[in-house]
Amino acid sequence: MLIVWLALVVVGIVSMWKIFTKAGQPGWACIIPIYNIIVMIQIAGKPLWWIALFLIPFVNIVVGILLTVAIAKAFGKGGGFAAGMILLPIVFYPILAFGSATYTKPAPAA
Repeated sequence: MLIVWLALVVVGIVSMWKIFTKAGQPGWACIIPIYNIIVMIQIAGKPLWWIALFLIPFVNIVVGILLTVAIAKAFGKGGGFAAGMILLPIVFYPILAFGSATYTKPAPAA
């Protein structure tokens, strides 16, 4: 069981590393707690003050979903793909990382 869990963790880290580098961010940022959320907010084109919303219980779930949808859109994917990223991340994050999706920087939010 430990080997399966370790394999899933490695797949998750490698996928996020590749997504970060596709978006022009440092790949190592995916393994630094809190900083990885800041980088994901930048990739999604959302304002940096969204990090404060992650500190509020239950609001952080909604913000996490909105952030995932924004990341999917930044890579040219739709709402269905974003739902897959939320419900089955071990499949959809590697697809986003190693597929043909290219990053288009969203307009900066106010």
